Amino acid sequence: MPATPGIPTQPGRPAPVPAPVSPTPPGRRTAFAEGVDRVRAAATTEPGRLRIIGAVLALLVVAFGAVTAWQSSERAAAADDVLHSSQPLSSGAAAIYRSLADANTTASSGFLAGGQESTASRDRYEKDIRTAASGLVTAAANAEPGSASEATIAKLNRLLPEYKGLIERARTYNRQGYPVGGAYLRYANEKMQTRMLPAAEDLYTKENQRLDADYADATPYPWAAIALGLLALAALGWAQHRTYRRTNRVLNHGLVAGSAATAVVLLWLVVGHTIARSGLDGSYDHGIRSLSVLHDARIASLKARGNENLSLVARGAETITVGGKPYDAYYYDFDKDMAVLGKGLSRAATLADDRAGSTPVKAAEGNMAVWKQRHASARAEDENGNFQQALDKVIGAKGATGECFDSVDANLARAIDHEQAEFQRSAGDGRDAMTGLPVGAAVLAVLGAAGAVAGIGRRLSEYR
Repeated sequence: MPATPGIPTQPGRPAPVPAPVSPTPPGRRTAFAEGVDRVRAAATTEPGRLRIIGAVLALLVVAFGAVTAWQSSERAAAADDVLHSSQPLSSGAAAIYRSLADANTTASSGFLAGGQESTASRDRYEKDIRTAASGLVTAAANAEPGSASEATIAKLNRLLPEYKGLIERARTYNRQGYPVGGAYLRYANEKMQTRMLPAAEDLYTKENQRLDADYADATPYPWAAIALGLLALAALGWAQHRTYRRTNRVLNHGLVAGSAATAVVLLWLVVGHTIARSGLDGSYDHGIRSLSVLHDARIASLKARGNENLSLVARGAETITVGGKPYDAYYYDFDKDMAVLGKGLSRAATLADDRAGSTPVKAAEGNMAVWKQRHASARAEDENGNFQQALDKVIGAKGATGECFDSVDANLARAIDHEQAEFQRSAGDGRDAMTGLPVGAAVLAVLGAAGAVAGIGRRLSEYR
C-alpha cells in the first residue's frame, strides 16, 4: 500500500514585535542649579571671571554701606533719645520726687508757724504741688501704654489730691487752735513717706533704667559694619593686585575709586563712632553719675528738714525703739537723713571734675556742718521742755536751721544745673559726631560699587 503522504508543518503565528521603549525624560532642573552651571561655565573664561568678580565687589561694597547706614542710624537715634528723651524724663522723675518732698517739708514748716504762716511759704508749697502735677502729666505722656511706669503715675495722680486735702484740713484746724490739726499733718506725712515718695522713687528708678538702656544702644561699636568694610577693602585690593599681575598696569581707576570710597566710609565710621562714644561716656561719667548723686543728696536734705519740723509738731508723740533704747521717731530719721546727705556730698565732691562743679558742693558741706550744730542746740531746748526756744531755733527769722537748709538746697541746685549743662554739652557732642553718617555711608557705598563695576568693565572692554 502506498504510504499516506505526511501533512506538512504549518507555520506558527508570528511572535508580536515589542513596542519601542521611549527613553526616560530627564528630571526638570531648578533655576538655582542652572545658574550654578552658568557661573561654573563662565568661570572657565577670563571675561566670565571678571563679571563674577565685579558682581561680588559691588555686592560687598553695597552691603557694607547698607549695614553702616543701619547701625549708625540706630546709634544716632539712641544718642538723640539720651539727650532729648530718657535723660530729661529721668530728671523730670527726680523733680517730681523733690517737689513732693519739698511740699511736705514746706507744709510742716507752715504748720509750725501756726496762724502766722508766711505768704512765701504758702506760695512755695503751691508751686511744689503744681510742679509735681505738671511732671506727672509729662511722664504720663511719655510712658508706654500698659507699662509699670504708667501704673505708678496713675497711683501718684490718685494720691496727690488726697494728700493735698489732708494738708488743707491740718491747716484749717491749726488756724483754729485745734490739736487735731497735728494728727492730720502726721497722717499726711505718713501718706507721703510710705506711699507717695516710694512710688516717685520707683518712677525715678524706671526712668533711669530706660536711660541706661539708651546708653547701651548708643555706645557699642558697630562691629558688623567694620568687619564688612575691612572685607570689602580686602576684596578690592585683591582685585587691583590681580589686574596688575595680568596687565602690568599699576592702577585701575575704577577700582581705585571704589577703594577710596570704601576707605572713606570705614574711616568715617570708626572715627565718628569713637568720638561719639567718648562724648557719651563723658556725659555719663561727668554728668549722669554726678546728677544721680546730687539728686539723692538734695532729697536727703529735704527729708531731713521735714523730719526736723515734724519732731516739733509731734512733740514726742512718735517714738521708736532701737537696740532696746527709745528714740523720737522723727529725730532718729533726721540723723539717718543727715548721714545720707553727708555721704552724698562727699561723693559729689569726688565726682566734680572742675571748680564750677566742686565749689557749690563744698559750700553745701559747710552749710550742713552749721545745720548740725544749730539742730543740736534746738534739740537740746526741745528735750528740756523749752518748746518756743526750740521752735525759734528751727523756723526763726535769724540763726535758725531753716537758713542752713535753704543754703544747702540752693547750693545743690547750683551744682545740679552745672552738671546738667555738662551732660548736655558732652552728649550733644557725641550725638553730633554721627550726624550725616547714615546718608553719607549710603551715597559713598553706591559710588564705590559703581567705581568697582566701572573698573571691571574697563577690563572687559579689552576682550571685545
